[in-house]
Amino acid sequence: MLTEAEGSKVNKSDLSAQAALKTNPSSVETLNDFIIDSIQDIKGKNIVKLDLRKLDDAPTDFFIICEGDSTTQVKAIAGNIHKRLKDELGEPPYHVEGVQTARWICLDCFNTVVHVFYREAREFYDIENLWSDAKFTEYENL
Repeated sequence: MLTEAEGSKVNKSDLSAQAALKTNPSSVETLNDFIIDSIQDIKGKNIVKLDLRKLDDAPTDFFIICEGDSTTQVKAIAGNIHKRLKDELGEPPYHVEGVQTARWICLDCFNTVVHVFYREAREFYDIENLWSDAKFTEYENL
């Protein structure tokens, strides 16, 4: 099970892996594809990738946003992303927030920030509207 403390643990190898991602755009795209696949594994819905690279005030290069039908599913999606990034790519998220309430879990992967929402929380915060100048890519629900 994923805990917020797990997302806070960073070692030197994690930082060097993240530094490599910053300098290699194809690695960032591979990471994004991997994250989207991890979301689809748990039947996450309404997946959207926002490319923020052309925006001057963007906090990161990409947002990946999705939702789950329950807090249990939201936790499962975030947990699957964390586990697969750590186990298969050797690159766990730098930081994770929101696991306890599971209405909005945020996974910081440096160049990409993943937002896993409970449906009502996603509607309330409306991140897509806040960053409407970004380039949007939508993915089908599986």
